Amino acid sequence: MPQQPASVYLRHGQTPFFRLPVVDFAAAGPAAYAGADAIVIGVPWDASVTYRPGARFAPYELRRVSAMVQTYHPGHGLDVFTTLDARDGGNVAFPPFNAEITRALIEQEIGHVVAAGAIPFVVGGDHSIALPVMRALAAAHGPLAVVHVDAHLDTSTAEVWSEPYHHGTPFRHAIEQGLVARGALHQVGIRATWGGADEGDLAHEHGGVVYSVDRLADEGVAAVANAIYSAVGDQPVYISFDVDGVDPAFAPGTGTPVPGGLSSREALRLLRELRGIQLVGMDLVEIAPALDHADITLHLGAHVLFEGLALAAVRKRDRDAADE
Repeated sequence: MPQQPASVYLRHGQTPFFRLPVVDFAAAGPAAYAGADAIVIGVPWDASVTYRPGARFAPYELRRVSAMVQTYHPGHGLDVFTTLDARDGGNVAFPPFNAEITRALIEQEIGHVVAAGAIPFVVGGDHSIALPVMRALAAAHGPLAVVHVDAHLDTSTAEVWSEPYHHGTPFRHAIEQGLVARGALHQVGIRATWGGADEGDLAHEHGGVVYSVDRLADEGVAAVANAIYSAVGDQPVYISFDVDGVDPAFAPGTGTPVPGGLSSREALRLLRELRGIQLVGMDLVEIAPALDHADITLHLGAHVLFEGLALAAVRKRDRDAADE
């Protein structure tokens, strides 16, 4: 659906993502999302972090900042919100003290979005939310190709924290549970120190590819994106974007910053260069607004999310043109 005009948005004073229409909250299950191509939905959970919390507030603050993003994407040559029926799906509701129940409720709600035929764009929250989202997507699409932007591998074990499910473990579980297709994990921007020499073994043995920041610097973002595009082909693709994949000079508002990451320009170009992929879902995680400065990280996050929505719009435009 089209973005609300600025005058309408200012008049009612509400803050939906990108000034989009909101779903029918009176409806239940998939009916709430009927007719939509894309649902932007918040998951305000950050009780699984190992350092600084605060990402639970990102869905609320990102809605406010996303109102500044307009609809036309000049690089792709289309109006994203005219091409794509996108709506604000509100937030997943859960008790803030029980991680297991929270994961189950996230998986259930994303399952409703997918069952309605919409692509979920999930705003966290910490990175632990990616696991139930991938469970719901894989249940519908089968094993996924995953583009994972991050400073960290997120394939940790329970050894350090005595907890198997936290924001450093989602891709270990995703691999072990068969949610990621063999050879289809593409991890971009990895640069954090490891706890041991074997930390990268799981993803490597599964055929995953790490595109370190040094490789990005040597080959360029376009070349890396083209390599990923060629590898995923027409597989269903999930993009998991941890904002700490971006250098903290450009994205200070995150709980586990690691120096030396992607620039804002590189992050946005990476997504643009993936045009044509079969995107079935995306998350944007680990933005902690209280740690941000002048909304720098939030503005980047809003544009990252918009680039993801634009990828879905490009795919829909091209598919519709082929059907004519």
